[in-house]
Amino acid sequence: MSSRIGRNPIYRQPVDRTARFDPVFLCRAARRATIREDEHVIDHISIQCGDTSASAAFYDAVLAALGGGRVLDFGDVIGFGVPPMPDFWIGPRSTGDGFRETHIAFTAVSRAAVDQFVAAAVSTGAEVLHEPRLWPEYHPGYYGAFVRDPDGNNVEAVCHTGN
Repeated sequence: MSSRIGRNPIYRQPVDRTARFDPVFLCRAARRATIREDEHVIDHISIQCGDTSASAAFYDAVLAALGGGRVLDFGDVIGFGVPPMPDFWIGPRSTGDGFRETHIAFTAVSRAAVDQFVAAAVSTGAEVLHEPRLWPEYHPGYYGAFVRDPDGNNVEAVCHTGN
């Protein structure tokens, strides 16, 4: 092999290093090499809360309606999800002044789960931003509902199937 030719770690094929590379191809190839088809791009997310206890009660209720719950609890820092991996974390506000609204969408396995999510949110005193309904502007099977969490974030439950 000449010094101009190297091994492509993604496809294990020789690569001519003098050739012009297509950045779109490289991005797609890198994605295929690092993220399996059954995985998501985001591993976990964390938000800061003004009142961790109130937020914990809210997320305990709404995530139970979606089949999730507390996975790890370190007092003021709580990881939610489906065991064994928490993928949504809350903790006390520790940086910055003021508030910026965050939109968080949780997956629901059915339209009934979206409806249960809203009922659970309302039971904690949450404001309903958008009642459960189809949102055909996103795609024909998009069924979602939006509520406010105790810190003012826009929290959604969405089902992408037609049931």
